[in-house]
Amino acid sequence: MQQSCIYEIHSYLRCMTDKNFEVIIIGGSYAGLSAAMALGRSLRKVLIIDSGNPCNKQTPHAHNFITHDGETPAAIILKAKTQLAQYNTVQFHVGLAIEGTRNENDYSITTEAGDTFHGTKLLFATGVTDELPAIPGFAECWGISVLHCPYCHGYEVKDQRMAVIANGDIGFEFCKLISNLTKQLTLLTNGKSLLTEVQIKKIREHDIELIEKEIHSIGHVNGYLNKVTFTDNSIVPLSAIFSRAAFRQHCHLPAKLGCAITDTGYIQIDDFHKTTIPGVFAAGDNITMFRSVATAVAAGNKAGAVINKEFIDDHF
Repeated sequence: MQQSCIYEIHSYLRCMTDKNFEVIIIGGSYAGLSAAMALGRSLRKVLIIDSGNPCNKQTPHAHNFITHDGETPAAIILKAKTQLAQYNTVQFHVGLAIEGTRNENDYSITTEAGDTFHGTKLLFATGVTDELPAIPGFAECWGISVLHCPYCHGYEVKDQRMAVIANGDIGFEFCKLISNLTKQLTLLTNGKSLLTEVQIKKIREHDIELIEKEIHSIGHVNGYLNKVTFTDNSIVPLSAIFSRAAFRQHCHLPAKLGCAITDTGYIQIDDFHKTTIPGVFAAGDNITMFRSVATAVAAGNKAGAVINKEFIDDHF
């Protein structure tokens, strides 16, 4: 029902004939919607282009976001879009942005359906796409019981049998990060350990089990895991796993427009969310490893204010 309501709001906001905007926001999740509110309330003419494919679409509940703790991601998005609908300065277009061009005085963005819009400034709030390991069951549990963030989901699995799937420094640091959540913690290196002797000593001092076997599959029921099976057919029962998946930028347009990408794969910005291309900004999961709803909302709010200030400086 929530998804249906969201698309009803989409349809309402899409009824438009305008093609020219002060700001085009590509990505209509938390960062994009937050930026749109800041800009819309500043009477900026804003278009949000969104394809409706958020990275947390499989996550049952969002946490660690004050006033919204425990709500579903869809409910938070619905509430945001309902509130944005009252601002006639903000319009919404359902579509996938696939082309971007820098013109003399603005930028043009073309969607997969062939619609083209023009904006003086762009904000990419496009997030990232997780590249999950080819372990059977991993993708089905991702965001449900295979988790990326202890601040977002750790409390809900506290005191349960849990594991970290990682190796080397990442595995060691992740174990440190969640070791206070349970006394039943296992580090699964999915192959020969790359930890140093000092790290292994620390792991054992904190009663964290180390298993170096290769993982065959993750057993689960509707995304809620119950065991990990190894290639030697041995099994370890578990209720939750933390893992840091690889990722790529969800949208190729920032790079195509010339925005610099950092060595770690994020869009490079300064302290004011400006990319290396004039008039192009970025906010949300595409700029930082700190992936949470609260962080994305804060980033979008700041980016919106900075963009409005840039308009003021340009014209006052």
